Amino acid sequence: MKHDTLRVIRNEHASLSAMLQSLLQMLQRGPQPDGRDDNERFFDVLRAMLFYIGEFPEKLHHPKESNLLFPRLARAAPQVMPTIEQLERDHMGGEMRVRELVHLLMAWEYLGELHRPAFESEARRYVAFYLEHMRLEETALLPEAERSLKDEDWRELDAAFIRNRDPLNPQEPRDPQFDRLFTRIVMNAPEPVGLGEA
Repeated sequence: MKHDTLRVIRNEHASLSAMLQSLLQMLQRGPQPDGRDDNERFFDVLRAMLFYIGEFPEKLHHPKESNLLFPRLARAAPQVMPTIEQLERDHMGGEMRVRELVHLLMAWEYLGELHRPAFESEARRYVAFYLEHMRLEETALLPEAERSLKDEDWRELDAAFIRNRDPLNPQEPRDPQFDRLFTRIVMNAPEPVGLGEA
């Protein structure tokens, strides 16, 4: 791929998509009614996944797009401004939605099964929303960026985008700060999501 910026965005989207699909697989499996330890592990994995979604994409991935890519693209291709505005609204509401999911998960874990449908419903809505958000970026904005941005734009963008890398992307060097999180998800999530007991 010609530009590091586009490669980084697509790789980060792939990691996030895998995390979101894993979240859905965990929901489909559900906690196992016969084991307290397994239930604790189930909720621990979901909390770790939501922490990743709130910590990396919301604090590192989105700001790079909003502060670096989108302004340049709006100047170079003003016709995509309505799409940029929609994506920015998504970015601005994302952290709040993750906090709400964590709250709903804790209600299910601590207050019981009556709260499970609310979490599952909102989690599925959130996954659908996020997958559509990434699809829109990749189909509407990234091709336009390739057409419209100049070499100088790409040099500056590429330098900025390669500084912040997705800590859970296996193609990137591991970030020690996130290594415990990655290990916790992989070792505790049951197959096929992770390496834990099925």
